[in-house]
Amino acid sequence: MTTMRMRAAAIGVAAMTMAGCATVQTPSKDDPWEGFNRTVFTFNDKVDQYALKPVAKGYVKVTPQPVRTSVTSFFSNIGDVYNAANNLLQLKIADGVSDIMRVVINTVFGVGGLFDVATLAKLPKHNQDLGLTLGHYGMPAGPYLVLPLLGPSTVRDGIGTAGNYFINPLSYVDPAALSWGLYGLNVVSTRANLLGASELLEGAAIDKYSFVRNTYLQRRQYLLSDGKAGASSSNAPDYGEPPPPNYDQGDQGAAAPAGASAPAVPTGGQAPAEAPGAAAPEGASGPGSTTVPADQMIPPTRFGYPALRLR
Repeated sequence: MTTMRMRAAAIGVAAMTMAGCATVQTPSKDDPWEGFNRTVFTFNDKVDQYALKPVAKGYVKVTPQPVRTSVTSFFSNIGDVYNAANNLLQLKIADGVSDIMRVVINTVFGVGGLFDVATLAKLPKHNQDLGLTLGHYGMPAGPYLVLPLLGPSTVRDGIGTAGNYFINPLSYVDPAALSWGLYGLNVVSTRANLLGASELLEGAAIDKYSFVRNTYLQRRQYLLSDGKAGASSSNAPDYGEPPPPNYDQGDQGAAAPAGASAPAVPTGGQAPAEAPGAAAPEGASGPGSTTVPADQMIPPTRFGYPALRLR
């Protein structure tokens, strides 16, 4: 307990130090902590550049594609547990029951979740978390916030991340070594699936921070509105910047219509996200990518701190 408190205190001191050395002359009203956020974003990007990305590339190099796909499916099956929990909390009974059925089918017929049999059975996968549940009941998102190691968030989503920790089954795995091992494998697997997306972002974004912020908030609004047309563009914060390009039309050479919203594009050097409603793999990028489970990055309970969320 003392160790956990010391770690939490150290993280708090580091965060306050970074906040004190980062200021922006004219921050947006929707991003009043932009100076702090940019500093944390840079820190996260360096961690990704020098640690996560090289490990992910090594994982891809030494691990056959079928094995990587099974690892992704295994953690995706775990993610359906808290998808079900949050759908039921939102009284979306049909979606919640569908998620439970996915878990049962993939666990029984998919060899513990190593194979995604439920998708073949036409059971759709949902993306839910406690932040969306809080938003469903009217809690405002609050200012945009970049969390150390966790990536893009808002005040509401940051609170939801802590709640997701207690919903996720990985939080209760024993012994501790196995729990940490699963957590590490989950992080590496997810980052490996997003390699193409991060390379696309690095080549496309002039200001990576603004690109990540805008696309993250648009995606969250899209998920909160259950994908209803026009919801993303009408409710997302306006930073006075043009919308990000629509890469889904890249093969046809067509540009996105002026003013059209692009609710789903990669979400950053450390956290690209799945394109909602798109047929492309999550991360909207490279060939051969596989679907990345949503919001399942939860560490063992011994650490007592929400885990690295790479999207």
